[in-house]
Amino acid sequence: MASNGSEAGAAAEAPASAAPAAAGTARRPLMGLTTYMQQAAWGVWDAEAVILPAEYVQMVVAAGGVPVLLPPHGTDPSVLDGLDGLILTGGADVGPERYGAVPHERTQAQPWRDDHEFALLTAARERGMPVLGICRGLQVINAAFGGTLHQHVPEVLGHSDYQPEPGVYGEVTTRVEPGSRLAFAVGEQVSAPCYHHQSVAEVGAGLVVTARAEDGTVEALETPLPSAEAPAAGEPADSDPAEPWLLAVQWHPEHNVQDVRVVTAAVDAARTYAEQRARTVRPPASGSPAQESSPAGTRPPAPAGSGRSAPAGPGQPASAGPRAASAAAARPNHSTQTHSTQEGGAT
Repeated sequence: MASNGSEAGAAAEAPASAAPAAAGTARRPLMGLTTYMQQAAWGVWDAEAVILPAEYVQMVVAAGGVPVLLPPHGTDPSVLDGLDGLILTGGADVGPERYGAVPHERTQAQPWRDDHEFALLTAARERGMPVLGICRGLQVINAAFGGTLHQHVPEVLGHSDYQPEPGVYGEVTTRVEPGSRLAFAVGEQVSAPCYHHQSVAEVGAGLVVTARAEDGTVEALETPLPSAEAPAAGEPADSDPAEPWLLAVQWHPEHNVQDVRVVTAAVDAARTYAEQRARTVRPPASGSPAQESSPAGTRPPAPAGSGRSAPAGPGQPASAGPRAASAAAARPNHSTQTHSTQEGGAT
């Protein structure tokens, strides 16, 4: 489920200067965005390129963050040490081997990108870093937590409303669970642009469904909050400090320039994460290098049988239960293979 090239043409026109002023002198949160690697044309050139529709970048800026693009090549999760949040963007279908399924004839996966994003997701969770998944990003998160996907929604629901035509967005209206992170950001109903032909089947362990479309399609996933009670008016829904902030939506919030609420929630969470990290830095003793303790909210990968799911590592089947990314995924990817283009089977 991936966004195809037309997504770039529909990029929001908001200028970079549209960013709201940061409070006081605090710097704006640095938001890592995963990118595509495929054939592209610009000027007189037509070649393989690392790209991302401009609307993602513009939305992060409008929400008060600084976008940092992360190419799906030469992946080193230590890049997250310099960031405050991670956004897993739209793109090609998640490889069905990630959740133990046989490929459907309409599935168009990109293994190198799966390697990249599964590794980054695991590293972000280990650091306690906020993560926002958008469309494909939601599906990556669900598969990493042991969930599965419907590989072609029209065969399940009998309609193509979520991807009406190649390069044409649909519109989805979702009901949001009260008291969730998403409800705090957008209220109890939201209408938004969508473009996907796959969707969540079995929900991954440790994730909670917090929005559905009228036909039952899962539209949002989160990590659980400590209480089902709704927050007081004007107050955020606090999460378990041992459980890093995570929200994933099946629609494309970046494609609606009039509604920055979902991305703003991620940027706000990243700002909190950055502030927590700053408070844990201890001043160096005389003649000694500075020491830094773990930020609030961080935790090591959950061991098997702990009851708390960690994202799956590249190439690990969904049946493996809680797991962290493999060491191989953390090493730079120096593959010279050509990265295929994306066609209609995209989110």
